[in-house]
Order: sequence, then structure tokens, then C-alpha cells
Amino acid sequence: MGLKKKSKVSAEFNMSSLTDIIFLLLIFFMLTSSLVVPNALNLKLPGRTSTKTQINTEPFKVTINRSGDYFLNGKRISAINLEGAVARLKRQRRGGEVSMTISPDPNTSNEHVVRVMDIAYRYGVTAVLL
Repeated sequence: MGLKKKSKVSAEFNMSSLTDIIFLLLIFFMLTSSLVVPNALNLKLPGRTSTKTQINTEPFKVTINRSGDYFLNGKRISAINLEGAVARLKRQRRGGEVSMTISPDPNTSNEHVVRVMDIAYRYGVTAVLL
């Protein structure tokens, strides 16, 4: 009688090649994560400070309504004219601190708020978001 022996399948798994791959992936992600530069706005958030800053001039107010219309100190103004007005106010107050408050409607798109903050950043105006 020719009885055949059943070959048993080995249930063992060699983990050495898997750990090599994991270490290579870890090194790859560590190297590439240091190269990524975050693209974000530099915001000055309100907080407590021990020194008191004095602003000699009254900040001008930019209001944005729900439909995306801009108002500078209560007068309606377009986005292009707002940029010119900010540049003009910056030139008028030479050497002085120029600041603005931004008051958007709660339903205003973030795009309009970021546009005003970008204008303030380009002209070196301190912007406070209310």
C-alpha cells in the first residue's frame, strides 16, 4: 500500500522583510515632512499681555455684510477701492501705527474676510478680527 504523507502548510510568517519596509517608510515620511512648509496666514490672536500698547490713532473699521459688500467706516466701498483706501491711510499716518478692525457678518464667506486680511498684511496694517 502506498500511503502518501500529507504535507503540512506552515503557518509561520517571516516578519523581517515587513519590518524593513516599515522602517523605510518611516524614514521617508520623516524626511518629507520636514520639507513641507505650511501655507497659512500669520494671525495675531487676542490675548493677555503684561505690557500695555497704546494706539495713538483710532482704528478704522471695515465691515463685511452677508452678500460680500465692504464698508469702510460706514461707507460702502469696492474691494479694489478698499485696497487703495488702506494704502492712502497708511501713507497719511507716516511712521504711526495703522490698525483696522474687521467685522464680518456671521454668514459672510471666508473668502471676503481673507481678502481684507490679505490687504492689511500687504500694507503692514494691524488687523483685528471681531
